[in-house]
Amino acid sequence: MIKKLDKLILKAFIGPFIATFFITLFVLVMQFFWKYIDDLVGKGLDFLDIMELTGYVTVTVIPYTLPISILLSSIMTFGNLGESFELVAIKSAGIPLLRFMRPLLIAAFFIATGAFMISNYVMPVANLKFTTMLYDIRVAKPAFDIKEGIFYDKLPGFAIKVGQKDPDGNTIRDVIIYENQYSLQDNIIIAEKGVMRVSEDRKFLEFDLENGWRYQENGPYNTKETDYYRLGFKKYKKSFDLSSFDVLKTPDSMFKRSYQMLNIKQLQKATDSINKDIRALKTDRMSKEVMSQLMFAGQLEKGWDIGKQKKKTASYFDRLPDSTINVVYNRAADKLNIMKSSNQLIVEDYSSRSFDLRLHQIEWHKKFSLSFACIVLFVIGAPLGSIIRKGGLGMPLVVAVSFFLVFHLLNMFGEKFVRQEIMTPFFGIWLPSLVLLPVGCFLVYKAMNDSQLFNNEFYFRLFRQFKAFLNRKKAI
Repeated sequence: MIKKLDKLILKAFIGPFIATFFITLFVLVMQFFWKYIDDLVGKGLDFLDIMELTGYVTVTVIPYTLPISILLSSIMTFGNLGESFELVAIKSAGIPLLRFMRPLLIAAFFIATGAFMISNYVMPVANLKFTTMLYDIRVAKPAFDIKEGIFYDKLPGFAIKVGQKDPDGNTIRDVIIYENQYSLQDNIIIAEKGVMRVSEDRKFLEFDLENGWRYQENGPYNTKETDYYRLGFKKYKKSFDLSSFDVLKTPDSMFKRSYQMLNIKQLQKATDSINKDIRALKTDRMSKEVMSQLMFAGQLEKGWDIGKQKKKTASYFDRLPDSTINVVYNRAADKLNIMKSSNQLIVEDYSSRSFDLRLHQIEWHKKFSLSFACIVLFVIGAPLGSIIRKGGLGMPLVVAVSFFLVFHLLNMFGEKFVRQEIMTPFFGIWLPSLVLLPVGCFLVYKAMNDSQLFNNEFYFRLFRQFKAFLNRKKAI
């Protein structure tokens, strides 16, 4: 049963949470556009393409947006209640801090569950669509744009130069079209003026030229049989295919096996397959490619004692004629080089598969850690707000950004340490939660005991006591 106190807390929390969520979401989406602005500008993307790409980006950043939104909104909520002395009234009624934190803790749990569902089921699909679309945009040619006095060579087989463009943008003068059809001769079209337009279906660029010449050469190259033509025209229409400027539609299957496109079940299956391949490298491939080069490898497996054999028989090289020693050494060196090359390939393959395994394990743990971070940052934000007792976006924003910066740095360093095999995937990805959860518990304890952590007078009083203590020591 929801009581009036729970309704009061939830009502005070919903507004700041929605506001901070959309503000944070907007900032993270804008960060993406700043990062990939060079890949997007000049590609002729229409409004629908930009909105589709923005939608995919928005879904991929939601799991990162929710933790900081909960942190900031919880600080603002309890700060506003403290600033208006509602927390004092609640505490004076004998209601402990944990009791009026309970409804928001339950809300944070449901938000964390929603974050996990998005991360596990929606985010892989959005990542796949986003990666495919971004790849198509990156490989697409820049949008068609002819500038005055500069040869434009982005159209396959043509180079176009316009001497002057009228203010209407369509009328062009002093036109030169250099036509290369990948033969031994090239054709040239020169015109005094013309009109440039794109067809209604946007598939062709049409030039309606006036008063010009077409120079054409036919026949075998560099022979007397070559024919040279010069054709004059009053009006001439030239069309160019613009299909090469269209954004490609790469199938999603091209990227679907990447670790970022998988859910929990698929990640687990991929991890098992990689582990199986790694075990096969250590056993089957090593025995086939390396141990097979050793003729005595079978004897080693049977427990052949080299020490005993050495005592019973003379040295192998003592039995060789002098004329064959160099041959034996060369063959042995060749065998060693082959084994060395095989070992290097196996080591490189092992390193590649191990790194791929760590990437899958990182993604598996992140789906849980980012969701759990919502609860951890709430445990930090709620007591901080009750201690600070300041509402608005001033002090709460500063404190929230500070803690989230610590969280982000720990998350970034932990993931980097896992990639470099310095830490295990569990400790590397869960490092922010393992560090900040005790801090949150400490803040809850201090808030329950009416801590004065953010009271200036408290620190002035400590300083005066410390100064008095030093004076007494000097007097002694």
